[in-house]
Amino acid sequence: MKSRWKSLSIATVFAVATLGASIAEAAGVLTIGRREDSTTFDPIKSAQNVDNWVFSNVFDVLIRVDKTGTKLEPGLAESWAVSDDGLIYTFKIRDAKFSDGSQITAADAAFSLLRIRDNEGSLWSDSYKIVETAEAAGDRTLVVKLKTPSAPFLSTLALPNVSVLSKKALEAEGEEAFAEKPTASSGAFIVKEWRRGDRVILEKNPNFWQADRVKLDGVEWISVPDDNTRMLNVQAGELDTAIFVPFSRVEELKKDPNLDIHIDTSTREDHLLINHEHGALANKEVRQALDMAIDKKAIVDTVTFGLGEVANSFIPKGSLYHYDGNYRYPYDPDKAKAMLAEAGASDLSLSYIVNAGNEVDEQIAVLLQQQLQKAGVTVTLQKVDPSQSWDMLVAGDYDISVMYWTNDILDADQKTTFVLGHDTNMNYMTRYKNDKVKDLVAAARLELEPAKRESMYVDIQKIAKDDVHWIDLYYSPYINVSRKNIANFDQNPLGRFFLEDTVKN
Repeated sequence: MKSRWKSLSIATVFAVATLGASIAEAAGVLTIGRREDSTTFDPIKSAQNVDNWVFSNVFDVLIRVDKTGTKLEPGLAESWAVSDDGLIYTFKIRDAKFSDGSQITAADAAFSLLRIRDNEGSLWSDSYKIVETAEAAGDRTLVVKLKTPSAPFLSTLALPNVSVLSKKALEAEGEEAFAEKPTASSGAFIVKEWRRGDRVILEKNPNFWQADRVKLDGVEWISVPDDNTRMLNVQAGELDTAIFVPFSRVEELKKDPNLDIHIDTSTREDHLLINHEHGALANKEVRQALDMAIDKKAIVDTVTFGLGEVANSFIPKGSLYHYDGNYRYPYDPDKAKAMLAEAGASDLSLSYIVNAGNEVDEQIAVLLQQQLQKAGVTVTLQKVDPSQSWDMLVAGDYDISVMYWTNDILDADQKTTFVLGHDTNMNYMTRYKNDKVKDLVAAARLELEPAKRESMYVDIQKIAKDDVHWIDLYYSPYINVSRKNIANFDQNPLGRFFLEDTVKN
């Protein structure tokens, strides 16, 4: 305990000194403390919030989701029309420029859409294979032809990963250089510098089509992995804001007269990923036993201080097609132990990847270790830097790990495709395979009758729950903190920060 606090104090002092120097240099710059560093500035090559929430600052999309997180609104496409057969979408591109002063054209939009579909490095290709052609009919008219009608297509255009990029800039720089520092931005801010492991420095884009709306001179997304240190930085005035406030700190921070706590409606769901390719975990009965061995209500009460709610589906409560009647595995460690024995896995040992410094993840890990032990399962906790855990999941170097997801678009297709019907990313790193589900996910994307489509998503949720593709834990709000001199620092339910409207007084 002594060494823990000693190292924490040293880290805090160092962070305070570093952050203070940064703020002193630019009073009009908003500083945001977050856990992880960015991984890339190539939108098609990430599926992480740590990247997507910054992409929304740097790049713009054809169609946006509004602040309420409930409806679509024009972005770089100021209007659009759909043919009677639902196959042809015609978009009018607004008169806008990239940060380098070049015109944003329909050719750039077509290039970006085809790139996310075809590029070998794209993590989102499956969601855009519905596109047959995307062509510019003049500088300001984009024509997209689909292979079949698609219910979620317009919603998918609001995904930060399909932001409109400059074809000229990307091809001139090359993908690797662009991913490090794009020289042409279509959004409110420009990437001035990315100090890996430390911060992303953005400055206002004077050529942004809504530049008059942007009040900040710039934004710094600063990596402070330890939750306690990050909160102390805000309390000390060394950060303007911080995201991912630990549940345990909410009431304390509410009492600080210098701070505002933001508890915003979210689409966040925390879940336990299971690697289906590792030994006994390939057995559905084993996964069902693990689900039954976990007391989700105890996790909600102990970890979220009542701010969370037990989850019963990968589609979060309040989202399109959420099935509230989905099955909930009862907490029964004795039955779970018997099921494991019957499945020949009574001596099951699991390696559990934990994000070090993440207070909530560490608390859940200890609880799950204790709960699973009651069912005879030995769990070894492996704490790793948050920047490493994603790569370990991709490589399959894990048995179980708690992760979270927030929706990026309004339609249920995005998450459903990504976690159940997606080959490219191994179904969100679980390696889950069920051809019936995969076919149902693809069919639901094409169904235009709302009642029929909802019925299909109910079936998908039922099958996924029976298969235990992962273990649903809880839903929770976004919880962020800001200094009193910061206004309009909010997220919509999809997680987007509207930094265009944020004010630093």
